[in-house]
Amino acid sequence: MRPPSSLTIWIILVMGWLSALGRTHLMADDLRIGIIGLDTSHSEQFALRLNDPANPNHIPGARVVVAFPGGSPDIEESKSRLDGFTAALRDKFGVRIVASVAEACKDVDAILLLSLDGRPRLEQMKQIIAAGKPVFMDKPVAASLKDAVTIYQLAATAKVPVFSASAVRWYPGVLEVANAEPTPARSALSYGPAHVLPHHPDLFFYGIHPAEALFTVMGSGCLSVTRTTTASASIVTGLWSGSRTGTLHAIHEGAKGYKLTRFGDSKITEQKSEGDYTPMLSEIIKFFQTKQPPVSAKQTLEIYAFMEAAEESKRKDGTRISLREVMVRAGAPEAWLPEDSKAKPAPPKSVPKNLPRPGGT
Repeated sequence: MRPPSSLTIWIILVMGWLSALGRTHLMADDLRIGIIGLDTSHSEQFALRLNDPANPNHIPGARVVVAFPGGSPDIEESKSRLDGFTAALRDKFGVRIVASVAEACKDVDAILLLSLDGRPRLEQMKQIIAAGKPVFMDKPVAASLKDAVTIYQLAATAKVPVFSASAVRWYPGVLEVANAEPTPARSALSYGPAHVLPHHPDLFFYGIHPAEALFTVMGSGCLSVTRTTTASASIVTGLWSGSRTGTLHAIHEGAKGYKLTRFGDSKITEQKSEGDYTPMLSEIIKFFQTKQPPVSAKQTLEIYAFMEAAEESKRKDGTRISLREVMVRAGAPEAWLPEDSKAKPAPPKSVPKNLPRPGGT
């Protein structure tokens, strides 16, 4: 084999230099992300996907550069994990740690609001909105529906792009169930863990995940809910427009797991797989780039109204609670309100004959 000529070597070197220059240019174009709240595993998982190009789930186009730890000393899940996640972001991913929300909003293009506790979210969001930064709000948006509505109103007035969602919305198994038929689901059942914490409506923490899976399948249009609660679980049944129903089985104690079942026109579809944070984080980065939220304020607030109405139904021994009424009390504008649950529902269709026998086809 003949050795490469000097011209060939020169071309290879130039191509390598241009390739390196291109990589540097792309990195310079990366969005600079600030994180507020390092008391959740999402902070480390998001930084892993954004800051480590060698990670198989790496998402290009953004990098976490600064973070404010925050934390809530009266929540054990926050207090016990704060130092570890702060050290991980600083030492593993080169993130600069700062002492305030305001500092985390300086010299960045967008914010990931990941604070575990919903109670400080309103004050944190006021500072983020004042800085004019687009923001993704991790669950829970706030510790009450009223605060959540206020946050979205402030953002809308200031024209600051915001959105919030659970990662389960983009799980491949959930999307497969949601898209199983072209027609709306007649009903759906979603179950998952819902750990009870004393500082929030008891579905706002982990209950948001199976609740959002339910709404991913059923879509908007929930009118009212009823709830039955024991120490082990809560069964929340929502009535949707078009006489459709969706049921959330929130597991408080005992065996834990996630599952979604869709009842359609021609088939029943069960969730066969879960997922991870990668698809959601891809949507977040796309949102930061385009300023177009993939989930609207009205869609998100309907889910929180569902959970808050469920809390009220529990207090009132299972009374049916209107989502519109809890949204009105929370100060939501007309454009975000669900339909009136007192509207007369459509009559049920006749029962078809020749039903399949158990075990038959």
